[in-house]
Amino acid sequence: MGGAQDAQFAQFVDTELTRLLNLAFALTGDHHDAWDLTQETFARIGARWDRLKDSNPGGYAHTVLVRLNVDRIRRMRREALGVIVERPAPPVESVAEVDEFFLSVLATLSPSQRTAVVLRYLGDRDLQGIADEMGCSLGTAKSHLSRGTARIRERLAPAAGGEVT
Repeated sequence: MGGAQDAQFAQFVDTELTRLLNLAFALTGDHHDAWDLTQETFARIGARWDRLKDSNPGGYAHTVLVRLNVDRIRRMRREALGVIVERPAPPVESVAEVDEFFLSVLATLSPSQRTAVVLRYLGDRDLQGIADEMGCSLGTAKSHLSRGTARIRERLAPAAGGEVT
């Protein structure tokens, strides 16, 4: 990249960092994984910046981040779980406060259900948008969203003192 492109990309990173980091944290529930996804997204956008700068780089970055998370989930399923080493998360000052109860409810969902719910309710995506970003069929996206929403309702019912609709 040249000097002007470097400046444009730096401005893009400054503008999009908080939004992408918040999305990544909502998808993963882990600050470390959120930073990793966000950094990888920016690396991929930076490598293609000369072609993306005049289109919709924010939308493209959003899609890249979601697909990187889907790949991460698939990789986790394939890998044999060995000893898990807890790594301290880097300090995060730019991530908005997220309600702990909401995070605990999201943690009960499968990764695919969590992704679908986050895209629908935090990302304001329709079903086709969810399917496109997750790289799955419309029926699969509906299933993930429906099951995730049902599980959330189950968790909210005791907290609300009854049935949640």
